Amino acid sequence: MSGTPASPVDDLGAPVPLPGPASRVVSLVPSITEALATDVPDRLVGATDWCTHPADLDVRRVRGTKNPDLAAIRALAPDLVVANKEENRELDVRRLREAGIAVWVTDIETVPQALTSLERLYDEALGHARPDWLRQARERWDRPVPPSRGRVAVPVWRDPWMVVGPRTYTGDLLRRLGWTNAFEDGAERYPHVELAALDRDDDVDLVLLPDEPYVFTSDDGPEAFTRVPTRLVSGRLLTWYGPAMVEAYDELS
Repeated sequence: MSGTPASPVDDLGAPVPLPGPASRVVSLVPSITEALATDVPDRLVGATDWCTHPADLDVRRVRGTKNPDLAAIRALAPDLVVANKEENRELDVRRLREAGIAVWVTDIETVPQALTSLERLYDEALGHARPDWLRQARERWDRPVPPSRGRVAVPVWRDPWMVVGPRTYTGDLLRRLGWTNAFEDGAERYPHVELAALDRDDDVDLVLLPDEPYVFTSDDGPEAFTRVPTRLVSGRLLTWYGPAMVEAYDELS
């Protein structure tokens, strides 16, 4: 007995009505934009202003991740919009779906989730062979977690200071590189903290200062710390799942 194939479902279990492999895609997730621009550039028709990789990306910009231009997205007539539970608003996802646009929402808080989510996106939504970078990323990251080599803190904002907390992709990535997040306990995923709680050499061995979302630089960030050593690091390597996962392992491990 034949029947209509079931629609694929996104990471949240929501059906994504696609008649076939997506051919016109708008990405609201910078890291996934980089992946799509690398592997299926002819299918990528729109991206946010925050989609900075690759540097020569030439597609219609649809404003930011938290305030996308829904009219501009509709005008592009995509057959798929890719979003993320953390980066994008549920309200925008709902309005796009109400307009008849298929939306695939990713939900990623760990490295294994990122690998599986991206594999499903390529397999089920794009109908595209898994790219070499994704295979290489799984080879690098699919291994036992090493013993902790120390405790790190990762500020994501200054004045007020905010740090990476529990249940985050960044925290899991660091754990798999052998570091313990000094702020992995608690309820908030990105808690506010006092500088004194960061600059404690009896609790924190290293402070990593990324260049996004706050742009820490050699003269904006390290000077605040008098006890704990700091290191400037690419925020893309800490937070972007996609081709950056290969670089993250090679450069940070």
